[in-house]
Amino acid sequence: MDRLQAMKTFVTVVETGGFTAAANKLDVSPSVVSRIVNELEAHLAVRLLTRTTRLVRLTDTGSAYFENCRRILGEIDDAELLAAGSHAEPRGQLTITAPVLFGAAYAMPIVTAYLQRYPDVDATCLLLDRTVNLVEEGIDVGIRIGELPDSSLQAAPVGRVRRVVCAAPAYLERHGVPQAPEDLARHTVIVASAVSASPEWRFDAGGSQAVTRLQPRLTTSTNESAIVAAAAGFGIVRLLSYQIAGHLRAGTLQVVLREFEPPALPINVIHREGRHATRKVRAFLDMAIDTLRADPSLR
Repeated sequence: MDRLQAMKTFVTVVETGGFTAAANKLDVSPSVVSRIVNELEAHLAVRLLTRTTRLVRLTDTGSAYFENCRRILGEIDDAELLAAGSHAEPRGQLTITAPVLFGAAYAMPIVTAYLQRYPDVDATCLLLDRTVNLVEEGIDVGIRIGELPDSSLQAAPVGRVRRVVCAAPAYLERHGVPQAPEDLARHTVIVASAVSASPEWRFDAGGSQAVTRLQPRLTTSTNESAIVAAAAGFGIVRLLSYQIAGHLRAGTLQVVLREFEPPALPINVIHREGRHATRKVRAFLDMAIDTLRADPSLR
């Protein structure tokens, strides 16, 4: 068994999510991929993957082995680049994840600038409003908004965002500006379920937390549609400050109840390779961290 080829095949299966997808990427048959992984598991005398009819998942042992394989393969790539005299040029496939609106507005310009600088790297962006498991889904770098749970992931803080209540100036002219959270009971409320799963908003009340229960007129499943409704003057909505930054600059939305805002949420760039990060990951991290930290809208 070619152990290096077996490691590459195993990593590809994990990163692509299955044997067929890995076979397509490696330009071999699925039976060859399955045989190589089976031989690797037999050699190690452990189960690395749990197979079902629809997907492949890492076992606990497989997860640790996957991380080590990625590190080793990355170091081999770096060693080859250094030997070839092109150690400054990253190459390979990079996968990034971020929330939908944040990814479109902030991450995508960084990704395109990175790809223009490093033509030997290809990138995949997964813009999702859910927490993505970097290990299980083969992600190199993620951008997270909110407090991070304890984990083995490496995190670099790059900014903060506020949870803001806002409405169109035309709506506020017709219905008045709320002066306290309890005033919301007299207003038309829009709720984006991606932000608030339950119809209640939490506010800061002199250092303690106050909960205001709501009766929304409109509940929608996406932040984008909630923004459209609010900007059209239908009602009041609460979103994250970066999601409406353009509307605030244009004057189509106006923040209210600012003095009752809860503490800001941190933004972190996360990855899982630590000091063993490959050249392509390190280069992207440097660019993303510097760019986001310099953005005044994220302070």
